[in-house]
Amino acid sequence: MSTATTEFARSGSVLRNSVRKERPAPITRTAPHRNAAGHDLGTVDLEPTVFGLEPNRAVLHQVVTAQLAAARAGTQSTKTRAEVRGGGAKPFRQKGTGRARQGSSRSPSMIGGGVALGPKPRSYAQRTPRKMVRLALLSALSDRADIGQIVVVDDWKIEGPKTKDAATIVRKLKLNGSVLVVLGQNELDVERSFANLPQVRTTTFGELSAHDVIRADWLVFSDATLPTAPSDFSGTHVVEHDDAPEAPAKAEKPVKAAKATKVAKATKATKAAPKAEPAAKPVVEDAVEPADDEEADTDA
Repeated sequence: MSTATTEFARSGSVLRNSVRKERPAPITRTAPHRNAAGHDLGTVDLEPTVFGLEPNRAVLHQVVTAQLAAARAGTQSTKTRAEVRGGGAKPFRQKGTGRARQGSSRSPSMIGGGVALGPKPRSYAQRTPRKMVRLALLSALSDRADIGQIVVVDDWKIEGPKTKDAATIVRKLKLNGSVLVVLGQNELDVERSFANLPQVRTTTFGELSAHDVIRADWLVFSDATLPTAPSDFSGTHVVEHDDAPEAPAKAEKPVKAAKATKVAKATKATKAAPKAEPAAKPVVEDAVEPADDEEADTDA
């Protein structure tokens, strides 16, 4: 510990960046609640931990920069002198021309040659911690709620994909400028209805990002997509499907084990049984040969 630091500690002074900055408590904000016809239905209390925070501009800037960098294609490419076609022969002799010596017409210093240190395909993605991504999104939502640029709609009342119905809703809600509509996973008809409106962009609740929020003038939620807790933006966004296959019952395992035990016991009993002795071969008596005719006559 240096002498200056010791003196500061003894005098009771606080060093720079030694105390964590205390942010104010979340504020409860409200947003107008309307229907698809533009009629006012009152106000909706927004979740303080989502829409009532003090925006962290440093984290918001870093996350948005990372999101823009990740959106870059990174497919630009140039050819080096080894990849350019041609250049196998020496373009001119070594001496006597008055020019600089050249060994290939595809050198980077010559016209039609390769590019030295040119761009190659790469990824511009930046690693950002999940907590920073969530804090940036909450900061962007809190900023839009602070300036009163959030509207909550009870139901879209769109039965089929029709651009005219979507344009009527935007006009009756009196939304000027760019609009970001947050939809659910199954609202495909609503998404197709807003697709042809140049000033309206749509996104799903699971794909909502800080960059999408700050680039829009108005943010429109429905009663089904309005976030109610910061854990909704944990980055996992698991969608549960009703038609998912059910997990196998755990009762099947003991049954299979019992069957395996019976088979094992039967195998052991078979091995333990004594081997049967082979059956004795039947004894065949020697056949008596008949006597010759001459011996029979002599006896007589």
